[in-house]
Amino acid sequence: MRRVRPGTTASRGAGFRPAGDERALSSVAAGDRRQGGGEARDLPRLWHVTLSVSGEPAPVAEVRRALEQLAHDHPFLLTSRYADDHAEIRYWEEARDLHDAAAVALRLWGEHRRTAGLPPWEIVGLEVIDRATYHQRVAAGYGPVPATPVGVHPF
Repeated sequence: MRRVRPGTTASRGAGFRPAGDERALSSVAAGDRRQGGGEARDLPRLWHVTLSVSGEPAPVAEVRRALEQLAHDHPFLLTSRYADDHAEIRYWEEARDLHDAAAVALRLWGEHRRTAGLPPWEIVGLEVIDRATYHQRVAAGYGPVPATPVGVHPF
């Protein structure tokens, strides 16, 4: 069972936390409101995340199986590309701000290494951009190619 702060939705990439080990968002004070509007100031937004990992070569079949397991366990993943010594994972994360989205992304690989059987690679790159920037880049032809086909694919 996931525990979620009142008034928010669960971020599907938040990972498991033991009971009583909740973290407070440092960027948003509880009860912050906009002047005049009465709406929450930092409502969750969508962030496009690209996480790059790299390390010692591993059997390609095992890398693929591990990424497929990660995608099965966490259906928020849009696409993964892989080779024997590196991989790239792309997905949308719901978070209040870039700091929270990046924090979740930086924990993703390590927290799921054992459960999904991921290789012991390190994170070598992270890009987190808001939805508007993602769509602006794609429209201009210089952003990340839309994540199609969805799934796990070789580079």
